[in-house]
Amino acid sequence: MLYILAFLVSFAVVYLLIPPLGRLAFRLDFVDKPREGVERKLHREPIPLTASYAIYLGFATAYLMLAEWNGYETMAVLAGGALLLVIGTIDDWYKTQGRDFPSLPKALVQIAAAVLVYLSGIEFSGFYNPLIDDYVLLPGWLQCVLTILWIFGVTTVINFSDGMDGLAGTLSAISAGTLFIVALVKGQSHSAMMAIILLAAAIAYLKYNKPPAKIFMGDAGATFLGFVLSVIALDGVFKQATLLSLFIPILALGVPIFDNLFVVFKRLIQGKPIYQADASQVHYRLLRAGYNNRQALALLGLLSLCLGLSSIILLLVEA
Repeated sequence: MLYILAFLVSFAVVYLLIPPLGRLAFRLDFVDKPREGVERKLHREPIPLTASYAIYLGFATAYLMLAEWNGYETMAVLAGGALLLVIGTIDDWYKTQGRDFPSLPKALVQIAAAVLVYLSGIEFSGFYNPLIDDYVLLPGWLQCVLTILWIFGVTTVINFSDGMDGLAGTLSAISAGTLFIVALVKGQSHSAMMAIILLAAAIAYLKYNKPPAKIFMGDAGATFLGFVLSVIALDGVFKQATLLSLFIPILALGVPIFDNLFVVFKRLIQGKPIYQADASQVHYRLLRAGYNNRQALALLGLLSLCLGLSSIILLLVEA
């Protein structure tokens, strides 16, 4: 019942806040305008960029009301998310002016948010190796590096996936739902609570972001979703993980991870900066191949769902 209540609170806050925030965006001219010659700008009219605040407030409200208070961990999740919301808002404001915000400040703030989480005690500490029947505790410096790389990486790939109506929200919802089931099976209530709250926020957002989108969450919202997903995995399945279960969160987040690994590799081959925005992600390639927005979204959503089910099957096999 607590999970159902958390879902309803998060969903209601996001669903009710998005319309007035959208109207406020038009009054403030905080909208993403179409730009001629930019292939990754698929919309043809200004779209509000304010859904991120509803998503953050919906998550924070339900999290503070119904999740177990874990001291520094709770504060680190909300403070890290707030940092991403602030730098994302600055980035989104640049978009409203038809300009691109430099990538370095964004990367530094994402790393700072990851460091906050690590310092709170949420970390990748090691894994159980069945070959030697023992738990492999990693050195402290490696725990820090891997934790920060995981949070930074997932935050980035979800943000990179936010290029088509409904896509980032759909991928985040499927990933959150998968991680919720995994956390329930493993008896990890705190991770499960974060996952169900995020799932509700993503679904409520999709009510307005499904094609054709009425509102965007911008970099502020996409990085926040990725940040929380990464923390859910660290707080859940990565705790006391085995060699096999290390692949569970990777599969749960498979579509954005594998797609953006391909994109980064391609940019490196071509000598382009990794953070240079272009139209090389899989959703753009599908659109160029003749799929429309709904068809591409359905295909990628189905693929994400299959990978999520695969991660659950992997969990059951391990058990």
